[in-house]
Amino acid sequence: MRILSVSDLHYRLPHFDWLLDASRDVDVVVIAGDLADVVNPVPVEVQSVVLATYLDRLAEQSLVVVSSGNHDLDGPGGHGEQVAGWLQRAARDRVVVDGATADLDGIRFTACPWWDGPLTRAEVDEQLSEAGADPPATWVWAYHSPPAGTPLCRDRRREFPDHDLAGWIERHQPALVFTGHIHQAPWVDGGSWRARVGRTWVFNAGKQIGPVPAHVLVDTDQATAHWFGVVDSETVSLG
Repeated sequence: MRILSVSDLHYRLPHFDWLLDASRDVDVVVIAGDLADVVNPVPVEVQSVVLATYLDRLAEQSLVVVSSGNHDLDGPGGHGEQVAGWLQRAARDRVVVDGATADLDGIRFTACPWWDGPLTRAEVDEQLSEAGADPPATWVWAYHSPPAGTPLCRDRRREFPDHDLAGWIERHQPALVFTGHIHQAPWVDGGSWRARVGRTWVFNAGKQIGPVPAHVLVDTDQATAHWFGVVDSETVSLG
């Protein structure tokens, strides 16, 4: 299986157009948060309509797994905490969004929401416990913020660690976790696009300018992960 992961596209439509073309050659597209951009002059309610159309078009070619990021939140949910309501409404048979899990060819995919408070955090904890009760050999997560204790959460000034994700990885030990959020991590001193947490590989492709978004392509048959960055790239063995 070929899994293509991006994050932090921030409503850059040429990057979504590139993703549409690239999705023809992969089995699964993972978007690990921040599809929208709250500082864009286009209102989020308009962005969400355009983004949902892109997700529909992507789903015509591959399974799409999408987790929300902090830029995707559009108002309080039923428990009063901020959620990406538009993303929930974009869910389809082949569009797996926040809170959902789907299996494809023996691989399990789980999309975790950006949580804005303790109630949503508890929902993520329950979601992972349920999905991990009887997981297949390969379990893949989409989660926007990178885990604490890894170089994926470093920018040029400081770290932005997600201790909760680090704890969930330690508890469940999925095979792969795709993250984002820290745009500069692959390019700064002490940063990286990849990390190993126990048996789990964690990736953060980063965010870059230019016509092609930073991305990670995992080939589960070859057991490799290839990262494409702004001026360079790297391939690692996942064995």
